[in-house]
Amino acid sequence: LCEELGAEPYLSGNVGSGTPGELSDWVKYTTHPNASGPMPELRMANGRATPWTVRFWGLGNEAWGCGGNMKVEHYANIYRQYATFMTDWNNSDKLYRIASGASDDDYHWTEVLMKELPASMFDALGLHHYSVIDWNNKGSATEFSEKQYFTTMQRALLMEELITRHSAIMDKYDPKKKKALAVDEWGGWYDVEPGTSPASLFQQNTMRDAMIAGSNLNIFNNHADRVKMANLAQIVNVLQAVILTEGDKMVLTPTYHVMEMYNVHHDAVMLPLTLIGADYIFGKEKLKAINASASRGSDGVTHISIVNIDPNKEHNISINVTGATYKEVSGRILRSARMQDYNSFENAEKIKPVTYSGAKLAGNKLTLKLPPASVVVLALK
Repeated sequence: LCEELGAEPYLSGNVGSGTPGELSDWVKYTTHPNASGPMPELRMANGRATPWTVRFWGLGNEAWGCGGNMKVEHYANIYRQYATFMTDWNNSDKLYRIASGASDDDYHWTEVLMKELPASMFDALGLHHYSVIDWNNKGSATEFSEKQYFTTMQRALLMEELITRHSAIMDKYDPKKKKALAVDEWGGWYDVEPGTSPASLFQQNTMRDAMIAGSNLNIFNNHADRVKMANLAQIVNVLQAVILTEGDKMVLTPTYHVMEMYNVHHDAVMLPLTLIGADYIFGKEKLKAINASASRGSDGVTHISIVNIDPNKEHNISINVTGATYKEVSGRILRSARMQDYNSFENAEKIKPVTYSGAKLAGNKLTLKLPPASVVVLALK
């Protein structure tokens, strides 16, 4: 599948109930040259003529929970053992090894791993954080109140604090930022759709999910100096999926469209951006209504991705664009009439990006009107 998509796989090795030898065998089976040992020979016998390219390897998954219920001090020793045997001493396999990182705000976990893992034995630490209202009462994916929406966005925007504080710990031990923070599980998590198996984790995908996706991607972009990988959970039919299928039918979700709109940031240079704007107020609580990120591509085009999480109000914002001269601005927008709207198998294109003409450029000042609950991506030339 990854070869078909042109994507790189990220495999997680079993360090809970598996052995170092098994993980070593998996590396050899997937990546070692033909005729170099029993594992490549088994691969060939199973019908794969050439090795796969598998660079990213996780050593365990959620070692603090379902991956072993380990204390971090114990996991640090386990990690060192498995990392030693999965390749040779000099890592001639060029494996990119990712340690099972913290859950949410477990900063002690990050501190211990940065202190105890030799720099030569790891490339990144993981971090898992879901936008969950309540683990014991997640709520419907499509039938939710504004209070539930506000709580979901509180959880989603917490990602900024989590990355900032975990990064600060990493900075103490790695000031040159050679090690990455991999946010390798994130997204919205709700009750499964009625009539589906609880184990399937099948949930619909609304404009609420578009708000989660756009906001979190902006956060990741703005922390590109440390966040080198971010893996949405998951791809097809599970949790905040980008694609839903039913038989021979397929639906592209609002999350898919946000991902597609944001791909203009790929391989671009992050541009610093500071926002001072209005709040989204619900009762006595408030959140920042607007978040954004910006980049400049190799073609010289600057892109700005902006999210208005406020489901009730249009917000007017202005951006002073410096460092370049632009003559034109164009854009695309993703929005819908209701936060609860989604693409169904009966109406697969209810929500999709359309042309946005609400941005005006006058000299170095960019002004725009952001409709309620919308995602906008601008191109400045």
